[in-house]
Formats: sequence, C-alpha cells, structure tokens
Amino acid sequence: MPRYGRQEGPHGDRDDFANLRKLSPYVWKYSRRVGLALGCLLLSKLATVCIPIVLKSIIDTLDGQPAVGETLNANLLVVVPMTMLIAYGALRLCSGLFSELRDILFSRVRYAAMHQMSVDVLSHLHQLSLRFHLERNTGGISRDLERGTRSLASVLNLLVFSILPTFAEFLLVGGILLFNYDGSLMLVILATVAVYVVFTLMISGWRMSFRHEMNRFDSAANGRAIDSLLNYETVKYFDNEAMELGRYDEQLEQWEQAGRKTQISLSVLNFGQGAIVTLGVTVIMILAATDVAAGQITIGDLVLINALMLQLFIPLSILGSVYRQLQYSLADMDLVIKLLAKTPEILDEDNAQALQVSVGRVSFKSVDFHYNANRAILDNVSFIIEPGQKLAVVGPSGSGKSTLVRLLYRFYDVTAGCIEIDGQSIAACTQESLRRSIGIVPQDTVLFNDTIRYNIAYAKPGASDAEILEAAQKADLTTLLSRLPEGLDTVVGERGLKLSGGEKQRLAISRVILKAPKIIIFDEATSSLDSQSEQAILHSLNSVSQSATTLVIAHRLSTIVDADRIVVLEDGVTVEAGSHQQLLHDKGLYHRLWNMQQSEQVDADLPR
Repeated sequence: MPRYGRQEGPHGDRDDFANLRKLSPYVWKYSRRVGLALGCLLLSKLATVCIPIVLKSIIDTLDGQPAVGETLNANLLVVVPMTMLIAYGALRLCSGLFSELRDILFSRVRYAAMHQMSVDVLSHLHQLSLRFHLERNTGGISRDLERGTRSLASVLNLLVFSILPTFAEFLLVGGILLFNYDGSLMLVILATVAVYVVFTLMISGWRMSFRHEMNRFDSAANGRAIDSLLNYETVKYFDNEAMELGRYDEQLEQWEQAGRKTQISLSVLNFGQGAIVTLGVTVIMILAATDVAAGQITIGDLVLINALMLQLFIPLSILGSVYRQLQYSLADMDLVIKLLAKTPEILDEDNAQALQVSVGRVSFKSVDFHYNANRAILDNVSFIIEPGQKLAVVGPSGSGKSTLVRLLYRFYDVTAGCIEIDGQSIAACTQESLRRSIGIVPQDTVLFNDTIRYNIAYAKPGASDAEILEAAQKADLTTLLSRLPEGLDTVVGERGLKLSGGEKQRLAISRVILKAPKIIIFDEATSSLDSQSEQAILHSLNSVSQSATTLVIAHRLSTIVDADRIVVLEDGVTVEAGSHQQLLHDKGLYHRLWNMQQSEQVDADLPR
C-alpha cells in the first residue's frame, strides 16, 4: 500500500503533506469564503441525508402501519403525508441549493489560487539563473507547468467536492444507522468500507507507476515536438522531417504503452470495487429484510436503509477515481513545488542598495570566473572603461569575451575579484537597478511575436509613439517602416523571423536609443551581417555610443579600429591591451588576427 506522506517517484521523494502546507497560503487567503463554502457543504449533506428519513415516514404513514413503538392517529393520515411530501421536496431543493452555493463561493478561491500560483511560478522562473534556462527543455517544462498549476485546482476540487462531502455523509449515515438499528448493520458497513478502501489504495498505488510513465513520456514527446518546431528551418535545411517525426513517434509509442497498462489496471480496480460494494449491500439488505419479516422494523425502515446505502456507496464507489486523481494531482503539484524550491543562483544581498550611476565608469578588477571548477573561463582579467570611452574586447572563439557581458549583467557572479560601476560593486547592488542602467545590442536579437512598436517600446514600457518613432529614425528603421503597410503595427513573427538580420539589429539599436542608458554593450552586434549592412549598422552604433560608456565585444576587428582601448583575450587571459595602432605595432595576437581577417576580406572581394 502506498504511503500518504512521502512518496517515491521518478522525480525523487515526494512529501505530499509538506507540499499541501506550502500551497495552503493560496487558499487561506480566502479563509472566510472557505468557511462559508464548507458550511454550505454540511447543510447540503444534512439535507441529503434527511431525504430518506422523510421518505421512510411517508411510506410508513401511507402504508397505514405505525412505526415501531408509535401509535398512529387516523385523523393525521391526510395532513401528515402532505406535510411530509412538502418537506421531502424542500429538502431536495435545499440539497441542490446549498450544493450550488458551495460551488459559487469556492469558485473564487479555486480560480484565484490558480491565478496567483501561475503568476508566482512565472515570476520564479524569471528569477532563476541563466544556467537553469540554458539547460531547460522549453516544451517539457511548459507541459509540466501546465499540469502543475492546474493540479492545485484539482486538489481543491477533490477535497471540497468529493472527499469532504463523502466523509461528512459517511458520518451522518453511520450515526443514523448506529442509533436507530441493530449494530450488525454498522459492522457490515464498516467492514465493507475498510475492505474497499484497502483494496482501492493497494491497486491505485500499483497504478501510479503507469501514470508517472505517461507523464514522463508525454512531457518528453511535447518537448521533442516544440524543439523541432523552434528549429523548423534547420529541420528543412537537412531534410530531417522523417527523423523528427520518428523521434516524436517513439516517445508517443512509449506513452501509448503506458496508457494501455493504465486502462487495464483501471478495469481491474473498477471490477474489484464493484464486487466489494455489491457484496456489502447484499448482506445489509438480507439483514434488513430479516428484521422486517420478524416485525422489528417497518417497510419504511427497509427503504430508508436501502436509500442510505445508495447515498453512502455511490460517492464511495468513486473513491478509487478520486484517489487516482488526487495522486495524479499531487504528483503534478510536486513538479511545481520542486521548481519553486529551486534557489536562484544569483541573489541580492540583504542590504543591497540601488546602483547610482553618475558618469558610468566601469572597472573589472582581477576577475576570475569558471562555470565548472575544472574549467577556468576568465583568469585575472582587469580593465577600466572611463566615462564616455569605448573599450573593445577581442580574441579567438572561446576566449571568454561574451562571458564578460554575462558577468556585467550579473547573470553569473565572479569567482574572484569584482566588477564596479562608479566605484560601487555590482554584487552589492540590486540586480534590477544594475540592469536598468545598462543597454545592450546582442549578437542575436530575439524579438517577441508582437508588433514593431511593442518590441521597440520594450526598453521603455509606456513610451509615446513620438519617442518610439524618434528612436526608430535614429536607428535608421524609417526605410523599413515605410515599406511595411502596417508600419509600427507590423507583427514581426516568432523570434522576429519575419525580419532580416540587419533589420533586427536596427530594432535592437532603437531599443537602446529609447532606453538611453549611460552604459552600453555591443555584443558582436555585426558579426552575422554583410559588409554593406555592417557599415549602416556601425553608423547607427557610433551615433548611439557618443555620449555613453561603451563596451564592445567584437569578432570583426574592422568594426573597432576607432575604440579608445582594445583588450585582447586568449583562453580567458588578457594577452594584449592598447589602441589599434599600438597593437598592430606590437605584432602579437591582435596583429595576427587582423592580418587573417584582412586576407579573408580580400578573398571575399575577388570576382567569382
């Protein structure tokens, strides 16, 4: 039999009680409404249990037989049935009314809890480190999140609409039978319920492994499908549609097999439950019929016992389904709880202050960094970018250039040394104030599947159309906008795929112009452009960076010849530093890279 508290599963130990405690604040925020809903639940069940009692009295009265121990008054034969019938109808009406009131009152709790939990999960995802997002499977995590956030509503529904009502009804029915009839009836009911519950929990626990498998293969298949769609062009380039469909089909085949096992085990469970309930009800009806024949109870009592059994065992018959759903929901909920339990790698200090940028002086002081302890990325890197200056960092691929950007943005913290802006360590400042003070034109500009207006204004939410148009004009986007029938309202497609590389770069520049930060980063902003586009973009970049402190991560050395200072990295170590002319004169690594790129450019310019 499975344990209720800590469960073993494919995601590790699962503590259901602890998970429910962690999520209880989402519910108890509306404790008054919860209390009213539970009150309506009890009133509804009380009315439901009273219905067969009134029905017993109606039958006994109409049958002309007094109840055991009672004397019938013939003058009441007409009045009493009518009163009882009205009471019978009123009770049925009240049962439905209070049940619906319970649903209405609890709907606010259920949907508000889902709403808040979804917001909190997304907020937490945004707080997690870049390392987590580089390693995540977008399709799989989106499916897990969908199931996880909905699991909260499922658990609440099952508790309030299935488990608590069944428990309340069992207590009421048990009390009526215990105080009004022979104790043997209650013993049979208790034995039936005990066998039923034990059987249900054993079989349901066995079935959970199949559900875990279904979840795992479902998430894997969804992740595979999303990944192939995100890489649509790559799939087409290599004509690998069949391979992608094959991998997707393989995951779904495993999901299908787990689904078949789930259905087979469900049939075993349903038949076993039905057999147990049928046996119990049969024994009870035999005992009740024997008492009627002996004159110890009336026909109305027999009807009452039968009705109570139906009221008790009908909801009990779905216990297996409820238990399964509860287990599934708790398993799904565990995914979200474990996600929320992940601690962000980068945290603000308790006394972190907002970064105050006055002139924009950036200092890297003896910075060491490694992703893994056995692989150093940066080793004792130091440089200063004076206010208004442009410093370029160059070097071979894998030398650590782009890592400098991630460290400056605090996507990672340095392993040793420190980074300062205007004399303030960025580790001691809030991340929000740090990132608000920096603008970036990345190597690969990924846009939201929204309008050009939205994507430009993303740097300054609430910006006016005049400000957006001015930024677009300074970034040389006016030609593009004039060609588009919808202008700023043109939707750029997922990841901006409807725009060319140069157009996306100009849009990224317009963002920086609109943001107007005192520190700007160009992370290989022209590396993927042709020479003509590169010159146009360089003109825009230079106009943007005139009044800002600028860090340029460059692959093409021709784009940074005007830099005030150039730092050359190799294997994470600063091997050279100086102006363009100084570095050419020194005939070191920079000189070799320059000559290599110049030769490549000459070859590219030769007629074909």
